[in-house]
Formats: sequence, C-alpha cells, structure tokens
Amino acid sequence: MRAESAPRSVEDMRANGAFVDAGVVHTYFETSGAGEPVVLLHGGMCTAETFDAQTTVLAEHYRVYLPERRGHGRTPYVPGPLTYDIMATDTIAFIEALNLGAVNLVGWSDGAAIGLLVAWRRPDLVTKLVYIGQNLTIDGLKPSFKAMLDGLNVEHLPPMLAELYAAVSPDGPAHFVDVFSRVRASWVVDSPLPLPRLGEVVAPTLILAGDDDVLTLAHIGEIQQGLANAQVAVVPGASHALPMEKPDLVNQLILEFLAEPTRSTPTAVPRAAQAVTG
Repeated sequence: MRAESAPRSVEDMRANGAFVDAGVVHTYFETSGAGEPVVLLHGGMCTAETFDAQTTVLAEHYRVYLPERRGHGRTPYVPGPLTYDIMATDTIAFIEALNLGAVNLVGWSDGAAIGLLVAWRRPDLVTKLVYIGQNLTIDGLKPSFKAMLDGLNVEHLPPMLAELYAAVSPDGPAHFVDVFSRVRASWVVDSPLPLPRLGEVVAPTLILAGDDDVLTLAHIGEIQQGLANAQVAVVPGASHALPMEKPDLVNQLILEFLAEPTRSTPTAVPRAAQAVTG
C-alpha cells in the first residue's frame, strides 16, 4: 500500500518523532507511511539514523515504526543490565504499548538478535522476520572477528556511532562508554535462544548477510537449517554494514520477502516441484 500523504524524507520522520512509555522505558520512536506495520530494530550502539536508507523506501508500502532502545539514541538510559533478553522484553512492551498487533520485524545486528527472541517468545506478535548480519553463538563468528572481540573496547567502534550518540542522547556524550560496557556483555556470550530450539520460531524468516560479515557462511547455514521456515541471501562485496553499503538491494530483498505469500512448504524440493508443475 502506497501512502501518498506519508512523510517522504528522513527530516520529516525526525520531525514526527515521539515518545511512548513501554514498560519501564520512555521509548523514542519515529513513524512514517501507512499499511501493515513494520518495526525496524537498529544495531547495538546505533541510532535511528543508521536505518535511514530503509525507512523512506519501506514507508512507501508499510507503516514503519523505528524505536530506539534503552540507552540508545534519544531514549534515556535505564539503570541495570542491557541484555538481549531485557531488550526483547522492551520491544514486546513497545509493540503492545502502541497496540500494533502482529508486526513484521526487521532487525540488524543486535536488532536481529532481539527480533529473533521476540519471535520466539511471542509468535503472536510477529508476522515475518528479517534477520540481518547476526550470529547466535560465539563459535559462529569468523575467527578474525572473534579474536578482535576479545579485546574490543569503545575506541574500536566506528567514530560515527559516538558522534550520532553525542548529537541526540539525553544522557550526554560521556554516557556512551557506560552503555557500551553493558551492551558488550551480550556480544561475548551465546544467544539466550539455543540453536537446537530454533525450530520453535514459526515466523517466516529472511536471513541477510554480507559475504564479508562477522559470521561464517557455515553458521548462516546452521541458522537457516534450524529455523522452521527460512530463506537466505548472502550479498557479495558487503560487510556487517550491509544495509548501508547495499541499500537498494537490501530494500528490494526485504520488500519482496514481505510481499510474498507465506509458504507452508519451505524446503527446496516442494518449491521446485511447484515451479515445474505450476
């Protein structure tokens, strides 16, 4: 559904930003477009701006919601841990606070890990899931990135992240270091959703990754095989910053996935048979 009256620029989306009390979090979010709800879940230490290449395009077809999680962007920090489990609870509270019903979730990096947990814990709230560039286990990381993660500190992050945070955070730029120290705790452990239980996620899922992403191709295969209904696209010449590096292709893949009918036979053989006989 195309919404001609919807905001068409990122400036319009910023101007339409609002807050909602979702559980214990005074959550900042932006909206644009009309139609079925799509909720974008940004990466760790990121702000809404990192999804700018997706928001305006998706808003031509859907009602897009882009919340910033606790301690990220314009959303105030809440004392205590910043685990994926806690942030998944916050995301569920956000969806329920706005009375969105079942939504399509698009998660990138940490946002993908959180989106998968929401789909696992609350299948009634997730129609489809797009899972971009995220490992489920530490062993699923490429050895070079795993080695870097062992000694990772805030100085190793892209400077853009600290600059975006400083420009909008209500807690002040110095708080960036504290948020990082708490978010990093989830980067060095396995997901709360074990690989053997991936089959409990019933939402159709599109797994996207760059061929130079942080996780191995073998681990991408593990995630696809574990899920009940999953597709995979590995994009050549792209890294963990895939949605920024290849926005047109990423947007096309997301739109096609969200628009296609839900398949009850996700394996290759029934699909091939259908194509031949249909």
